[in-house]
Amino acid sequence: MKKITKVVLAACAFAAVSSSAFAAKAKKAKTEVGIVLPTKDEPRWIQDETSFTNLLKNNASVEVLFSQGDSNKEKQNVEALLTKGIKVLIICPQDGAAAAAAAEAARKDKVKVISYDRLITDTAAVDYYVTFDSFSVGVAQGQFLIDNLKDKSKKGNPLYLYAGAASDNNAFIFFEGAWSVLQPKIADGTFEIKNSDKAKAVSSKKTLTRAELSDIIGQVTTDWNFDVAKRKAADNLTVAKAADKGDVSILAPNDGTARAIADEFAKDPAVKSYVITGQDAEKASLQYIRDGKQTMTVWKNTSVLAKAAVDLATQLINGKKPAASASYDNGKIKVPAIQADVTVITKSNVDIVK
Repeated sequence: MKKITKVVLAACAFAAVSSSAFAAKAKKAKTEVGIVLPTKDEPRWIQDETSFTNLLKNNASVEVLFSQGDSNKEKQNVEALLTKGIKVLIICPQDGAAAAAAAEAARKDKVKVISYDRLITDTAAVDYYVTFDSFSVGVAQGQFLIDNLKDKSKKGNPLYLYAGAASDNNAFIFFEGAWSVLQPKIADGTFEIKNSDKAKAVSSKKTLTRAELSDIIGQVTTDWNFDVAKRKAADNLTVAKAADKGDVSILAPNDGTARAIADEFAKDPAVKSYVITGQDAEKASLQYIRDGKQTMTVWKNTSVLAKAAVDLATQLINGKKPAASASYDNGKIKVPAIQADVTVITKSNVDIVK
């Protein structure tokens, strides 16, 4: 009987050790940082995935999921990551307002939420916002159009305005930045807006209300979509008179839309020349710049932004409270923000982008 007891005790002891080892292994295997990005279909987000994976591989366990342009899928991704015991959620929302529910689910699980590149709106459940200085992106685009007018003494230079998605708060900030420098030149007659009566109606106002911005962006939105941008540019050119063309200036919100819009303007025989903006320094647009088909892009070095987010996440995991350099109003709270700088890329310096 004693022998049997010994064996049972030994078995129990082994089970206890095994159970303890398994628990320790399970704890170690937890995902510490969960990352949700908008889509795999754009080069930009694949670059971010690579940066995050490389930066975190020696610091914390990480899993990156993509929402493929679907806010419901985005919430499911967040819920899946929460079951893995994440401590920090880094999320670039497909739709800023729709992502509020996902952020609140994370907050309920005591997970720190970092809104990445795009701001999650209408919720207090956001701890930090890591972004490029979006207003300065717009300023750089608008100022470039002013500086590169073919004839600066001429009045009525044709100006075509395009914007990002109305669901993306950044699209508003980019446009605000561009408007802040373009508006005085619109008001004094240097530029004449050719594709937005909503923008023309408020051209005397340097600062626009959210409602006024919504009206304009609703009219000139590309939805960050190549096909939408191409169709909108083609429609604008179809109704425009020859006098509305000639040497034109085009505010395009990012590189994908810039290439689509540029292709349409290049095909129109009444367009003598065009200056067009961009953003993101995508490889295809860098080649367009070399070939003279796109005039500029604003380089937001995504590896720098990803590093800022990783540094922030690491500090939060270690119980620290990082200092913010700015704040953004998301409709509920002023979210502490960490901002990264941007660089204007033209044909003269295109090769600095690696």
